[in-house]
Amino acid sequence: MSDDSQVCYTYEAALEKAVEMEDGGFRNYLDAMRKVKDRQAQKILKDAALDELDHKHALEKAMLEGTIEGRHAMDQPVKTMNLDYVLHQEELPPNADARQALAYAIHLEKNAIDFYKKMQSGCEGAPMASIFEKLLNDETRHLQQLEDLYEKIFMTEN
Repeated sequence: MSDDSQVCYTYEAALEKAVEMEDGGFRNYLDAMRKVKDRQAQKILKDAALDELDHKHALEKAMLEGTIEGRHAMDQPVKTMNLDYVLHQEELPPNADARQALAYAIHLEKNAIDFYKKMQSGCEGAPMASIFEKLLNDETRHLQQLEDLYEKIFMTEN
């Protein structure tokens, strides 16, 4: 992949790059979902894949309508636990369980966050920066949801 952090795109080109990113995430989840046998792991991956499809659809709709406005969840950044630093990133084996599937999803979302941060940085000061900021905020919201689920299931105090 080229160094997108040094490039600022037009509105349409920026949305195209974002659609590519979301489609790539969807494909990663779909491939992983087809590989694993554990039903809980498959459900986690399926839910994450559906979220990527929702993102992609919203971006494609924004291309038609000429605006990405109206998604209020995207207006504010969300704090995350940064679980990607303590969870190992690895390919999912066919016998992966729900814990491994969540860790995999957390890393994929962190990769998307890094992508949008680079895109935002490349457009700093330009009108396009706000689009990448909204997309970045939305990805942090999704990462937070995955981390909350991981915490609820696997980091109980009992």
